[in-house]
Amino acid sequence: MALEEFERDEMSEKNKGYIRMKSIMDFGMGLLWLAMGVFLLFNKYFNLRLNSTIDEPVMKIFGAVCLLYGLFRFYRGYKKNYFRER
Repeated sequence: MALEEFERDEMSEKNKGYIRMKSIMDFGMGLLWLAMGVFLLFNKYFNLRLNSTIDEPVMKIFGAVCLLYGLFRFYRGYKKNYFRER
């Protein structure tokens, strides 16, 4: 089956529900990862004691990784490409 035929093929209601559920989950998890990244990058403005236990460069690096992963989860939820053949 060619890729063009697969894209024109109608999906069942079960597959549509699965795609909708995965997309909502990706948007939600993306939001959580983005919030975690922002928290780690700007933790000194929240006046918590987390700064004294973990080095600042480590938190900045992990915060940037969290932001990137959150953006990836948003992108994956937007594209909704869950049934791609490998």
